[in-house]
Amino acid sequence: MKYKKSKKRIEFGDFQTPYVLALKICERLKEEGISPATIIEPSCGLGAFIKAAVKTFPSVNQIYGFDINEEYLDILRTDVSVFKSKPSVYIEKTDFFSHDWKKQISLASEPLLILGNFPWVTNTTQSVIGGINLPHKSNFHNTNGFDSINGNANFDISEWMFIEVFRWLAHRNGDIAMLLKKSVARKVVLYAERNNLNMQNAFLIDIDAKKHFGAFVDACLIVIQIRHESKNSDYDYIEYRNFDDKIGQMTGHRRGMAVKNMSLFDNYSHFLGESPIRWRSGVKHDMAQIMELKNVNNVLSNGLDETLNIESKYLYPLLKGSDIGSGNQWRNTYLLVTQRHTGEDTSHISVDAPLTWSYLVKHKERFASRRSTIYKRAYQFSIFGIGDYAFLPWKIAICGFYKSIQFRLIGPIEDKPVMFDDTVYYISFHTEREALEALQKISSNEYLALLSSMMFVDEKRPIKAGVLNKIDWSQI
Repeated sequence: MKYKKSKKRIEFGDFQTPYVLALKICERLKEEGISPATIIEPSCGLGAFIKAAVKTFPSVNQIYGFDINEEYLDILRTDVSVFKSKPSVYIEKTDFFSHDWKKQISLASEPLLILGNFPWVTNTTQSVIGGINLPHKSNFHNTNGFDSINGNANFDISEWMFIEVFRWLAHRNGDIAMLLKKSVARKVVLYAERNNLNMQNAFLIDIDAKKHFGAFVDACLIVIQIRHESKNSDYDYIEYRNFDDKIGQMTGHRRGMAVKNMSLFDNYSHFLGESPIRWRSGVKHDMAQIMELKNVNNVLSNGLDETLNIESKYLYPLLKGSDIGSGNQWRNTYLLVTQRHTGEDTSHISVDAPLTWSYLVKHKERFASRRSTIYKRAYQFSIFGIGDYAFLPWKIAICGFYKSIQFRLIGPIEDKPVMFDDTVYYISFHTEREALEALQKISSNEYLALLSSMMFVDEKRPIKAGVLNKIDWSQI
């Protein structure tokens, strides 16, 4: 029974909004001048927003609450039965993905307010647990095959639902106020901009998801105004740190990039261009237990605690992202590098280093079981993120997962170039002098300011190769 409840909560992204939070949200909406005649909550659950809206908005005439959970709706019907005649509250069981929202919206009086908290679950998670709470399959981001392979076709159900709300209001005036993961909120704004959808006066307010929902995720309230009499849409939005923050920070997109701090970006955007040396990510192999080795008292071992006796020819010093980000020195770890460039035939290792080849063959079934499709048509024991650049002796590296900007100069260890895992971005140089000159520019106030203006520290990977590669540090 416990499993069934847990699975159901995951499938439906069931994080019920506390009444205290719903009330605070409604009060903030009222402060912002939102005064709806009709409120629609498409996934109302136990109805915290409906109760808060009744208390907050004297202008509202009708409130419609929809949900797929009949148990929740029975409780809500009892709760709203004590309300006075105004506003009229209608509660209905429905499936979001099959309901006739177009008709529903066409009958509602303006101004409209679409209010609530969409499910916090992705389509991939649904597939894993066998959930059916999904929209009809459609490539609504128009992702290509490569993006699908690399996981970019994965999306939050709430993202799809929010975009549907944009469609509901294609010819109606109203406001949208929805609790979302912050990453999803930014995606829907970007979607609106790319598709020239009508929107104005958008803002985000950070929500303490751990406090209110017991969820370890960066969440926010996103509010978007839609007024079709306004011919000009505005896709910039203000991000507020909390409900007490009245100043906020202007955020949006410039030159195809997400910008966290507009004023900082504008001050230094003249350094945008192309990085003189391309930033690369470290080696991708998906075989840490086999490929990443430790040397303790001159005894080499792998992640399976197997002792190894192999040649040093294909062993290179390894620094992981956690080492780069935390300032750790090398910890006598090595990476088994099976190729010098992507697509190289690995069979020559059997001649060059027979002990290494025997070790690889011993674990060939593990290599064959790697889940990513990039390995399916590659040579046996292939890796990715490898090329001539990886074998240059001097490098400047940074970990993409850390919230602070910490570039490190990395030189050879044991007369070999250092390798990194794929959480690290780096540029390579032939000489120490070249690397030091570049590091001076990359560590300058100008470079750091421009980079930080495009960093979203709440994201899983705040520092991105795509951003690094668009800063021309040679101009500094």
